[in-house]
Amino acid sequence: MADRTAPLGIEELRSLVASGEIDTVVLAFPDMQGRLQGKRFAARFFLDDVLNHGTEGCNYLLAVDTDMNTVDGYEMSSWESGYGDFAMHPDLETLRRVPWNEGTAMVMADLAWHDGTPVVAAPRQILRRQLERLAELGYTAQVGTELEFIVFKDTYEQAWSSGYRDLTPANQYNIDYSVLGTGRIEPLLRRIRNEMGAAGLTVESAKGECNLGQHEIAFRYDEALVTCDQHSVYKTGAKEIAAQEGMSLTFMAKFNEREGNSCHIHLSLAEADGRNVMAAAGPGDGSITGDMSPVMKHFLAGQLAALRDFSLLYAPNINSYKRFRPGSFAPTAVAWGKDNRTCALRIVGHGRSMRFENRLPGGDVNPYLAVAGLVAAGLYGIENRLELPEPCPGNAYAGDYAHVPTTLHEAAELWENSPIAKAAFGPEVVAHYRNMARVELDAYDSAVTDWELRRSFERL
Repeated sequence: MADRTAPLGIEELRSLVASGEIDTVVLAFPDMQGRLQGKRFAARFFLDDVLNHGTEGCNYLLAVDTDMNTVDGYEMSSWESGYGDFAMHPDLETLRRVPWNEGTAMVMADLAWHDGTPVVAAPRQILRRQLERLAELGYTAQVGTELEFIVFKDTYEQAWSSGYRDLTPANQYNIDYSVLGTGRIEPLLRRIRNEMGAAGLTVESAKGECNLGQHEIAFRYDEALVTCDQHSVYKTGAKEIAAQEGMSLTFMAKFNEREGNSCHIHLSLAEADGRNVMAAAGPGDGSITGDMSPVMKHFLAGQLAALRDFSLLYAPNINSYKRFRPGSFAPTAVAWGKDNRTCALRIVGHGRSMRFENRLPGGDVNPYLAVAGLVAAGLYGIENRLELPEPCPGNAYAGDYAHVPTTLHEAAELWENSPIAKAAFGPEVVAHYRNMARVELDAYDSAVTDWELRRSFERL
């Protein structure tokens, strides 16, 4: 990463600030849910003070629930410890313009304690650690994420006031691959594509999806940390642009009983010279495994071995597990296959483009944690030289395979008791994200839902 060119150079930023074109710099980091948290600085103050010294943020930002409520159970942050600060240090390799906010630039922060040690439970640090382990073998991870979202003609404020009921989707029928359907909201999609491009992301395409008002915008793959940073910038920016257009969009995994929002993650490994090490060195024998290198076979076997244990990283919320239904294009089987969308792991490409796709994550996923899980699982397979089982040749929904966890409760218990997770991430990280799941489960178990009211108010 050291020789990578940032989307916006620091000297260019100085020039833009001097001319008055940039007046605000956002310093942000991803929280446990993958949301960007941070501060907006006057640009001159950022250059004069924050650039070299960083800033502070309350450490409760990695110890609250989705509603920003303080909760117990976190070792790193509590009432007993006084809810102190951690340091936020700008990573200048992530400096970029934010075209949808006038006069604004953004830079990601890495978190550290005041003695300089990293905050190990911070999502960006968790991913960095796994990438360091991978680099010890001479590899880098190339990653692409595919985020789906559903667009509504209602504003976020209108959606809130209506209790998220009776919203008007941007399309009234299935528009999967429909040019006419995407044309209905092309002004919004065009703004997102073009302004993400101006922010330094490389846009590939936009297409309609199956649910009403559902769409996907795809971006070019990149190094793992770069892709996760871009994922977070895009997710935040798409919501802000939709709000500016008087609309709203959601990335939640399962908005209704129709198709959910997925976030398929593609990963390949490269050596220092950029060569894809997942493809066989010579001509294959025509079989799917014959086209794979030994490294890929072990790496993929590791994915299968750790998939259930790491499901908390791929499906972190109560709602995440509503996607996993037979015939839904969201996986239920711990299986792999060549270009097989019924499997949790799908092999695509050949030669220099060979990679695998993990189909578990939904649009609500924290990309840093999910990619860290993919890398850690692959390293487990390589280090233990795991053997790859036979691929699924047909419908994995109907096959005799282990089942992905069906609830957050099941996933959290697997994570908490996983020797693979403890060895890869350490006990502090395992305990931190187990507590995150506990907090969500406690909140959900205490809630009375619309579903219960409809079934019980009169009839029971």
